[in-house]
Amino acid sequence: MSQKLLVTCGLPYANGRAHIGHLRTYIPADIYVRVLKKMGLDPLFVCGSDTHGTPIVITAEKEGITPKELVERYHTHFRDVFEKLNIKFDYYGTTDDPINHKRTQEIVKRNLDAGYIFSKDIELAYCPTCNRFLPDRYVEGICPKCGAHARGDECDQGCGAHLEPGEILEPVCKICGTPAEYRVQKHSFFKLSAFEDFLLDYLEKLEGTQHAINYAKEWVRGGLNDWCITRNLEWGVKFPGSDLVVYVWVDAPIGYISFTEEWCSQVGDNWEDYWLDSGRIVHFIGLDIVYHHCIFWPAILKGAGYNLPSAIVASGMVKIEDKTFSKSRGYVVWVDEDYLNEGFDPDVLRYYMSSYTSHIKELNFSWDVFAKKNNTELVASLGNFVHRTLTFSSKHFGEVPEGDIEEEVMEKISETIERIKEANASYEFKQVVDAVMGLADFGNAYFQKAQPWKLIKTDRDRCGGVLKNCIQLCKAIAILFEPIMPGRMEVLAEMLGIEDVHTALFEEALNEVTSGKKLSNPKPLFEKIEQSKIDAMDEKLAHRLREAQLVELKGETDASVKNSFTEIDRVLEGDKITEVSEGLISYDEFSRLEMRVGKVLSADRVPRSSKLLKLNVDIGDEQRVIVAGVGEQYSPEELEGTSVVVLTNLEPATILG
Repeated sequence: MSQKLLVTCGLPYANGRAHIGHLRTYIPADIYVRVLKKMGLDPLFVCGSDTHGTPIVITAEKEGITPKELVERYHTHFRDVFEKLNIKFDYYGTTDDPINHKRTQEIVKRNLDAGYIFSKDIELAYCPTCNRFLPDRYVEGICPKCGAHARGDECDQGCGAHLEPGEILEPVCKICGTPAEYRVQKHSFFKLSAFEDFLLDYLEKLEGTQHAINYAKEWVRGGLNDWCITRNLEWGVKFPGSDLVVYVWVDAPIGYISFTEEWCSQVGDNWEDYWLDSGRIVHFIGLDIVYHHCIFWPAILKGAGYNLPSAIVASGMVKIEDKTFSKSRGYVVWVDEDYLNEGFDPDVLRYYMSSYTSHIKELNFSWDVFAKKNNTELVASLGNFVHRTLTFSSKHFGEVPEGDIEEEVMEKISETIERIKEANASYEFKQVVDAVMGLADFGNAYFQKAQPWKLIKTDRDRCGGVLKNCIQLCKAIAILFEPIMPGRMEVLAEMLGIEDVHTALFEEALNEVTSGKKLSNPKPLFEKIEQSKIDAMDEKLAHRLREAQLVELKGETDASVKNSFTEIDRVLEGDKITEVSEGLISYDEFSRLEMRVGKVLSADRVPRSSKLLKLNVDIGDEQRVIVAGVGEQYSPEELEGTSVVVLTNLEPATILG
């Protein structure tokens, strides 16, 4: 029996909508699988929604719905988005499926029996007002490693360190804002420290992207701490023999196994061939979850006696208009709202995400660059070659003309196929794109040099031969580019009379096109994106940034922001409006500002905010309570007793109560 091949993608978290950053993983993985299929291989491609953890419970509580209702909403959302983007998983499940609960408990029990899981008493943050222990993101406070404001499971605004339960300093309940106290409770730990030697050896043999493997090696060499793998939640997979649930990073990757089981049960295959035998497993992930997939996950599998991942492929991060990706600050592009609902072609986004840069490098999404790549590369180069070839052939012959395919053309196609295979094997999807675009450039040069518009008048047979060679190149492009742009290549295949471009193997690109085969009416493959459309998208992003600024300023909800959005453009009182983006005000406007020097009498952090400080300031004839967004730059102690400039005629506002 040939070795089974499984490809997975890191699970999208069912707590919000799909954005451009997600696609940095899913589109390349889909391309990788499609290329393998065109090579005659039969990979299984699975993914699913990550449905457990405190963020989902917190969001559900805020919305007044159950966690199950929340995850069903976003599970459906991601599944629909993937389908529209031609990302075709063989199976797409959820980690809340009963089979994942069962498989998780089985793997936990195996590690328990092997002595890799132990229990001990630890101190955990407890909210006396909410009357409960505070897991992960229910609590925030100060990072014990760098002193920055942090959430309970990660120093998200400082050093980025993973924080174990009970580590955070000065804990505060994120729900009610009450200072928490530490109380003792028994929890279970995974003995990760016992796997250091195994992991160093494993990482030497692990395939994939080297930057991910190198990160993991450094972490292991620095020493590994045992992981607390239980949480105080009702939503999740129950830890065997306990009222606690397992940590989300235990049951989430086990979803890869349970999704394989689900698919195998449907088609009559054996999941053990993948996970308990010698199957080859390739994980596509984001760079932010390298630790979990290169260290924690293989250790859990090793402890339970399961097959280990063969390769970890980590993508580079995503920027928006050269700014660090941030949903809270507005630097985000939503796949549905900003792309699909605006009528953009899904395949053009696939092209952008795969052709912009190397898979391991940082990708910047810019609407201007997006339009330029579409207009110059897809419309003016690839689309131009295909359209003028098929238009000229249809007009003058109506079918594939007679003629011989030149050796140079076949050699170029064969060379392109080999370049694609090599690039795919090294996870360099930009090189896959470059290889096929090189074939289109070759076709344009060939067409231009042969000048069929002249030959049709002087040598019709020679003209037919040139066009047949160009049609051969179009056929090759349709087959070879299908992994990148399956939707557009399906359209091209229909014009060429190819029955199923999705199942066509690479070698079929070398099969000579049949003379006399009718050509359907050609139509442009790609449409030019007008500057007015890009300007509208840029303004949409700018609008979102202003909304985010207002949220940060006033601490309001999204709904209240939209109701009061005009405030962000009314910098001063009165009817005169000054656009924030201009950055300039008149002298008359400046003269209306009343500013005094005041003394900070006291300063305190504002609950549920890492940036806001509440200041009591003496400005001479009165004392003012002022909320200032300087909490990341100054501690309350640093500000007490200092002098500050106060704008005294600024319109009052209520911020976070």
